[in-house]
Amino acid sequence: MPRTAERRAAAGAGDRGSATVWAALCATLLCLVFAAVLALGQVTGARQRAAAAADLAALAAADVAPDGADAACALARRVAGAQGARLVRCHVGGEISDLTAEARAGPYSVRVRARAGPGDAAAP
Repeated sequence: MPRTAERRAAAGAGDRGSATVWAALCATLLCLVFAAVLALGQVTGARQRAAAAADLAALAAADVAPDGADAACALARRVAGAQGARLVRCHVGGEISDLTAEARAGPYSVRVRARAGPGDAAAP
């Protein structure tokens, strides 16, 4: 009888600690997945913030476009800044404003383009 117990102990000795290794690997994998989901959330938030800032800034610039391109772009810059974004490019031609806003979230930067103007003139 003692020989059978020794054989069982010797056969299972190579598996000792393998559950710990598997648990550590699973925990590491879960941490990597969680980090990827957090990064995706940051990028999505920055994208939404940039889109909102670009839309509002384009509407504001189109509203004051008759006052001149400089005044329109200055207002668009202030509106984008109030939304937590930065105006990267601003072009006002006639009553149509075409601009690009950028929002940052951590190491990520997202740019969104928006156009605004009178109802039928804003179509590309």
